[in-house]
Amino acid sequence: MEELEHTCPLPQTTLIEPAIFTTETSCECQAPHEKLTIDQARRGTPVDRPVRIYADGIFDLFHSGHARALMQAKNLFPNAYLIVGVCSDELTHKYKGFTVMTEEERYEALRHCRYVDEVLRDAPWTLTQAFLEKHKIDFVAHDDIPYSSAGSEDVYKHIKEAGMFVPTKRTEGISTSDLITRIVRDYDVYARRNLQRGYTAKELNVSYINEKKYRLQNQVDKMKEKVRTVEEKSKHFVYRVEEKSHDLIQKWEEKSREFIGNFLELFGPDGTWKQMFQDRSGRMIQGFSPHCSPSSSPPRDFSPSRSPSPPSRWAMPRTSPPSSPKGASASISSMSEGDEDEK
Repeated sequence: MEELEHTCPLPQTTLIEPAIFTTETSCECQAPHEKLTIDQARRGTPVDRPVRIYADGIFDLFHSGHARALMQAKNLFPNAYLIVGVCSDELTHKYKGFTVMTEEERYEALRHCRYVDEVLRDAPWTLTQAFLEKHKIDFVAHDDIPYSSAGSEDVYKHIKEAGMFVPTKRTEGISTSDLITRIVRDYDVYARRNLQRGYTAKELNVSYINEKKYRLQNQVDKMKEKVRTVEEKSKHFVYRVEEKSHDLIQKWEEKSREFIGNFLELFGPDGTWKQMFQDRSGRMIQGFSPHCSPSSSPPRDFSPSRSPSPPSRWAMPRTSPPSSPKGASASISSMSEGDEDEK
């Protein structure tokens, strides 16, 4: 374990604390603080002689544009120490306008930016030579757009002339003014949202009538959301029904084709049923047809319902069949005698 502890590289220092505030003795450079040129600073300086860069501003509603500007300032030189000056509410309200965040909130926002080494509270609106010397500032970082204020066309003009100005680039599409414009543009939306979250009309500086209007709009929005939810569920249900219907129709078509094919195979022109019918018809015709025609028609029987015709004198009397041979010879004798009498 001891060998591993000695051989494993130590982790890099991480930011676990916010940046410090500037004090009268915050500059602890041991080396003599001689003036540096930009070329000297870019080539690098000793570890105990960092390049002290100063960047100032209001930093209201601290956003990514502010952070990117400070990142550029921090990375201007290999060995840089970034001091950020934040103007107080009094100066800001006097020269620029009202702020959303208080000065204490703005100080804390800057302290927790990873590129900031030191925060200078109540920074001056314009930089004097005495201020620069007091804090041993080598360069001032800001975007190079002329900043007109406090009766000056550009408050950084004398810094630029002294060769102490290093420019940074602004981030397009994001600024404090843009954020405030969004809030003002959608004021009703944010007022309604905060009322819904429990803020009072007094806290939001909203009149009684507007409060009722916003609350009614919130109720309408809730109803719309419910309707939208029902519509989405209905669409999902209809979609599922359509899928099922499509499957059923497809199966029905397959079964229909199978049924029609079986029907044609059984009852079609050359179907099995026709062949069976022809075979049975042939057998029936053969069964009803006689093998030879008779020479004379069979005797016609009289219907029992008709009255019998009068007996002919030549008709033979019905006699019961002889029960014995003697009776049969007696019958023949009597028939002979009768013939002789008729003669």
